[in-house]
Amino acid sequence: MKRIYLRYIIALIIAFSTGLFYMIFSPLTINTTYFILSLFYDVTIMNSSILFQDVTFAFIPACTAATAYLIITELILLTRGISIANIFRFLYISYLSIFTMNILRILILIYIYLNYGKNYFDTFHLLFWHILSTLFVALVWIFLVEHFNIKGIPIISDIKHLLKLKK
Repeated sequence: MKRIYLRYIIALIIAFSTGLFYMIFSPLTINTTYFILSLFYDVTIMNSSILFQDVTFAFIPACTAATAYLIITELILLTRGISIANIFRFLYISYLSIFTMNILRILILIYIYLNYGKNYFDTFHLLFWHILSTLFVALVWIFLVEHFNIKGIPIISDIKHLLKLKK
């Protein structure tokens, strides 16, 4: 019973800590993107922008996918039956997956901009942002649940458990 309360208190604190995800993942995302691009091109990093071939790619907070990290964290914390060790394992796997896909997304978008222009960039940016990002978080969650054979459903399994205790 204490474990349920602890998970929900932590989940609530994290729900109001979006800024923490931005603080951690913004510099990590920008610097990783810069590093990869610098292996192949002459690029400059300035604050939260990467300058590349007379084009400035500004990284706004949404570029870090902080909401994706937040959602997957909440799903993990609000699912009954995940051990503490697995919580950390799930967070590691999901964060690494989201981070890798986000960097790949950014690199693909830069490639599209440089080779096909701003209109294609804008179209694919919206597609990636609104559809593929959501789908990817769902796929990461499904992978974790299937791979680790998790039977719990976020929140619902806890409610069912608490209702059984009242009987």
